[in-house]
Amino acid sequence: MVTHVSDGDTLWVRKAGVSAPFKVRLDGLDAPEICQDHGEASRQALASLVLKEVVVVQGRRRDNYGRLLARLSVHGDDVGSVLVAQGHAWSSQYRKNPGPYATEETHARAARRGLFARPGAVRPGDFRRRHGACA
Repeated sequence: MVTHVSDGDTLWVRKAGVSAPFKVRLDGLDAPEICQDHGEASRQALASLVLKEVVVVQGRRRDNYGRLLARLSVHGDDVGSVLVAQGHAWSSQYRKNPGPYATEETHARAARRGLFARPGAVRPGDFRRRHGACA
């Protein structure tokens, strides 16, 4: 069950029968920083989907911060796909690979949903390079 949502792509999950929750970073997407435009809306969107819900976690690996990188599903829906389709995150890009949710991002951009409603939305990595991490 999801116990806490930190931002648009990071949450805490408690495994059944275990008291301590663990930190999960959604794999395949990149949500705005919490102090960035649309950051709080992205966090709220994730919370409305998963907070206090039982989720299926498909762990992939751990990142440099020790977080489990995972795909998540709730009620059979891929949480990452829903968030990107609603315009609350970007599909993760790596070099020339547009990422797993590229189609959802293309549709969200065309429909001007969420963070794509205004031109000039800045990817979180670019935001951090310009402004540093959120306090």
